[in-house]
Amino acid sequence: MGIVERYIFRGGFIAFAASLTVLTAIVWVSQALREVDLMTGKGQTILIFLSVTALTIPSLVSVIAPIALFAAILYTLNKLNGDSELVVMTAAGMPPARLARPFIILATGVALAAAIMSTWAMPASYRQIRDVLTKVRADFLAYVVREGQFVTLDQGFVFHYRERGAQGALLGIFIQDRRDPEKVSTYIAEAGVTTSSGDNNFLVLEKGYVHRQERAERSSAIVQFESYALDLAQFAGGAEAGALRPRERGTLDLLTLTPANADAFAKQYFGRFRAELHERLSGPLYVLTFAMIAFAALGQARTTRQGRGTAIIAAIIIVLALRVAGIAASNLSARTASAVVLVYALPLGGLLGAFFYVFGRVPAWAQRLFTRSRSAGAQPV
Repeated sequence: MGIVERYIFRGGFIAFAASLTVLTAIVWVSQALREVDLMTGKGQTILIFLSVTALTIPSLVSVIAPIALFAAILYTLNKLNGDSELVVMTAAGMPPARLARPFIILATGVALAAAIMSTWAMPASYRQIRDVLTKVRADFLAYVVREGQFVTLDQGFVFHYRERGAQGALLGIFIQDRRDPEKVSTYIAEAGVTTSSGDNNFLVLEKGYVHRQERAERSSAIVQFESYALDLAQFAGGAEAGALRPRERGTLDLLTLTPANADAFAKQYFGRFRAELHERLSGPLYVLTFAMIAFAALGQARTTRQGRGTAIIAAIIIVLALRVAGIAASNLSARTASAVVLVYALPLGGLLGAFFYVFGRVPAWAQRLFTRSRSAGAQPV
C-alpha cells in the first residue's frame, strides 16, 4: 500500500477498533446484568460472575464485527469527504479500486477474525459456560437453599427442607419439578445427603415417595422408596441438560453430524443444528458485504451534506434489511434444508450488487463461476 492507502487504512482501523469496543461493551453490560443472580441468588463470587460474562465476548464479537466495520467505513469516508480529502484524491486521478483497496484489506482481516470467532472461539466459550454453570447449580445446596424456605432453583423447580441434621444431612425434604408441563414430579423424603461419583454430584433421598402426574393421564403414580439418587447436574437446564446444544458443539462436529450418527437430542432438533452450522459459515460473509455497501454509499466525492445523509440512510436501510432477511433465512433453514441456499445467497447477492454499483462490472471470479456453472448445465445438441 502507498502512503495515501496506509493513511486511509489507519483511519478505518482506528474507527473500527473504537466502534467494536464501544458496541461490545454496551451489549456485554446488558448481557452481564442477566447473570447478576450468580452472585445474589446463587451465592457465587465476583470472579465466577466475571468468568461467565467474559466467555460471552467471542459470540458478541462475531455478531457485532460486521456492524462495527460498516459504521467505521461510513465514518472514515464521511470524514475524508468532509475534510475535502476525498475530493482531492478523486481530482488527482485516484481510481475507485485504489481507494477501496485499504477497506477491502481491512474487511478481509476482520472477516477472517470473525470466522475464527464463530467457528472455534464461540462454541468453545459456550461449552466452558455450560461447565461453569453446571458446577454452580450443582452446588446449590451449599449456596442457595436455606432451611425452612421454599426456593425456586429454576423456572418450575422448587426445593425445600425443614432443617439440617447431623453431619450436614437435610431433613424434611420437598422437591417439585414442573419444568416439563406434560409431566410433574414431586419428591418427599425424610432425609437426604449429597455425594459424589467421579465428576457427578448426587442428592440421595432416604425413605420417601415420588408422585408423578402426566397431563395425558388422569391417574397419577406414587412410588415409595428407601433410597433414591437425584443427579444435581439436571438442575442446569431441564430435559436437555445432558445434551450439548447447537452452539456448544464444535464446527467439525456439526459438519460431520448426520441423522445416522446423531444422538437423541440432535435427531429431535436436527434442523437447529443444520441452521447453526450454516449461520457460522455465512456470518463472516456479512463483514465483506457490509463493507462494500458502506463504500458504495460514500466512496465517491460529494459536495453537499444532503447527498451524504441520503446515501448513509439508504446504506443503513439496506444493511438492516439484509441482516433481518439473513436471520429469517437461517430460521427457515432449521425447518427445511432447501432454505440453506438463501443463507448464503443473501450476503453474496448484497456483495455482488454493491461491487457492481461501485465498479460497474461483476468481479472476474464471479464471472468465471457463472461461466462454469452455465457450461456444466449446458446440454449437447
